[in-house]
Amino acid sequence: MLGKILGYEVNGNLILVNYKDIQCTVTMVNERVVNFFAPFFRKERNSKAVENLKCENIEFSVEKNEGCLNVKTKLLDIRIYDDFKVDIFKSNGEALCRDFRGERKPFRRLGANFSLAAEEGHKLEGHEEYKIYVSKVMENDMYFYGLGERTGSLNKKGYHYRNWNTDDPTPHGETYAQLYKSIPFLITMKYKEACGIFFDNHFESHFDMGKENSNYYYFGAKDGNLDYYFIYGPEVSKVVNEYTNLTGKTPLPQVWTLGYQQCRWSYAPAERALEIAKTFRKKNIPCDTIYLDIDYMDGFRVFTWDNKKFENPKDFTNQLKEMGFKVVTIIDPGVKVDKGYKVYDEGIKNGYFATDKDGIVYKNVVWPGDSVFPDFMNSNVRKWWANNQKIMIDAGVAGIWNDMNEPASFNGPLPDDIIFDNDGTIVTHKEIHNVYGHMMDKATYDGIKEFTGKRPFVVTRACYAGTQKYATVWTGDNQSTWEHLRMSLPMLMNLGLSGMAFCGTDVGGFGHDCTAELLSRWVQVGAFTPLFRNHSTIGSREQEPWAFGNETEEINRKYIKLRYKFLPYLYDMMHKCEENGAPIIRPLLYDYQNDKKTYEINDEFLFGDNILVSPVVEQGSRQKLVYLPEGNNWIDYWTGTEFEGGQYIIKEAPLDICPIYIKAMSIIPTSKDVNYIGEKDNECLNLNIYLSNKKGIGNYNNFLDDGESFDYKEGKFNKYEFNFELGEALNIEMKEKIGYEKVYKEIEIIVHNFDCSKKVFFNGNEVELIDNKLKIKL
Repeated sequence: MLGKILGYEVNGNLILVNYKDIQCTVTMVNERVVNFFAPFFRKERNSKAVENLKCENIEFSVEKNEGCLNVKTKLLDIRIYDDFKVDIFKSNGEALCRDFRGERKPFRRLGANFSLAAEEGHKLEGHEEYKIYVSKVMENDMYFYGLGERTGSLNKKGYHYRNWNTDDPTPHGETYAQLYKSIPFLITMKYKEACGIFFDNHFESHFDMGKENSNYYYFGAKDGNLDYYFIYGPEVSKVVNEYTNLTGKTPLPQVWTLGYQQCRWSYAPAERALEIAKTFRKKNIPCDTIYLDIDYMDGFRVFTWDNKKFENPKDFTNQLKEMGFKVVTIIDPGVKVDKGYKVYDEGIKNGYFATDKDGIVYKNVVWPGDSVFPDFMNSNVRKWWANNQKIMIDAGVAGIWNDMNEPASFNGPLPDDIIFDNDGTIVTHKEIHNVYGHMMDKATYDGIKEFTGKRPFVVTRACYAGTQKYATVWTGDNQSTWEHLRMSLPMLMNLGLSGMAFCGTDVGGFGHDCTAELLSRWVQVGAFTPLFRNHSTIGSREQEPWAFGNETEEINRKYIKLRYKFLPYLYDMMHKCEENGAPIIRPLLYDYQNDKKTYEINDEFLFGDNILVSPVVEQGSRQKLVYLPEGNNWIDYWTGTEFEGGQYIIKEAPLDICPIYIKAMSIIPTSKDVNYIGEKDNECLNLNIYLSNKKGIGNYNNFLDDGESFDYKEGKFNKYEFNFELGEALNIEMKEKIGYEKVYKEIEIIVHNFDCSKKVFFNGNEVELIDNKLKIKL
């Protein structure tokens, strides 16, 4: 209890609130974002997510009223009370977020014999105590989203989650409280009103959305400072945009990273990986990337190659390059204890590894046996790790896959008191555990950027808020089960809402044996996830696209080709994401917040702005109940049939059909068939205009650059802006902004659902459609 407010002062965007033994800070970041900070642990912030907090110059007033400090902006009315309690209202007085004043009362389990249950081995759920704890009033019509990679339903109401990055090899069920990632960002929503809470605390933290008591939701931490941001929408899109303004946008990736990727533990020796690559080309199945799991290394020593399995790594990667493949290799943080091994020797000599409280280098067991762990909190260690990326880059590796970076270890987790050096400030493992992988990813990103000059491709299993600046993520070691296919959809949607726009799953499932039907249905989902990687474990049945016979091979080929067809659209969406944080795979509510029926749909998603995907995720199902959101008409991609929004329909879905719907009055750019990205010159843009049976307008921006460098940040890109209007005639207009030397030579416009009796105009000139197509020479 902090006691009564004794006074306050305003310093720029900061409001310093004085209590008896502590000074708290309210930071007015902008008109819709406010930070609340109480230095319970140390006076300074130590955020690895918000690296450079920028405040806008806004007008706000502060008044000391009876019982509270009243802060007003154009949008918000913030009331700060004794004990640093906070209520936030809209400017019209409508409540948005209020601290709960009642006593904390976990639901009683009436008649429970706890001691007997414990003797039988049942796990009992009590309630934990926290040094940092904030509870908020929960209203009946509230919904909860975000929190990153979480099992269970899209709406997190009634769930409790723990933020403590954890490698748990058992199959993940709906009730798992923690997995590999900790993103303490929660979106709360009432009808048409969305807000966000970002609790920037690296210690073990917890979020409870009414599981403990339906009168309140809370967030708390075992230690550290109270440091949280309130974000007001009211649109979900604005909440996500502001959150990613704080923690960083997902950067535009190299375009090849959006292609199909094939992985297994393991494609070794080199001959096996080359055989896989040749089979893709022989079977005319597009693929851009081959992964190498841990068996490529010499005794699992990071930054080494097994010279028996990969006699000449550079020659090996060159052979794959000639076939159009990139190579991505796994790297773990654990460094083998082995005198004479360069990486280990350098780390020991320079004091680069974490130690115990007595200064002795800490050891645990991972794949190489006894291993030590780099101190990624130290900038010198990160620079050293970044420099080691050159070993892989020089061997022809195009991307790095960071695994086991929770950090995971075989002899139990690293103890809480292991010491790290945060550039002069001594910190313990319990404080930095959740950001360990985040800082490893930063080091990896920096190294690849330095030695290639290209946009780095880093894939990571563990992350924290803000990791999207450095890496793409996948949902870890899933299983080849229908439950995990179903569960992957809300997991990915909530990752997207949590800033991790570049995300995916192990298509087909990592553990256990996949089946033909499950693989095809999973490929249909993967074709519409930003990261499209098939991965499976050692000893399981192989699950390459051709692994189950001709029928499913043809289906898998069809959807992998469809992915490549939509690549220009996906690349445009990734560029848009870098600008406004909009996730690629997103729940329907993101764009259709006014349609309450979208709030709890777990098995459909939007792929960017204009495509709705409703995959089949039940074994044996050959139909799908599809909800089409209110506010737009929707066009069946396969049949061209137009449907009114705001209704459920039943779609026939044999094994080769995934229900896909295009938003009417939208534009989708597509590409020609290729085996890999860059196989053919990008000289023609295919532009699909999907008309409605109603009058209306539509627009689309297409982005073109070299697809790999940072030159676009210097203006070296082309922007093609298309606008169309359907009335008595169809009017299409195009504007160009040219900054990149390579331009389209031709644009082919394909008009779907066109009434041939209407005239067509392009940039004011009447033109003729031939077979509903129009070719424009540039």
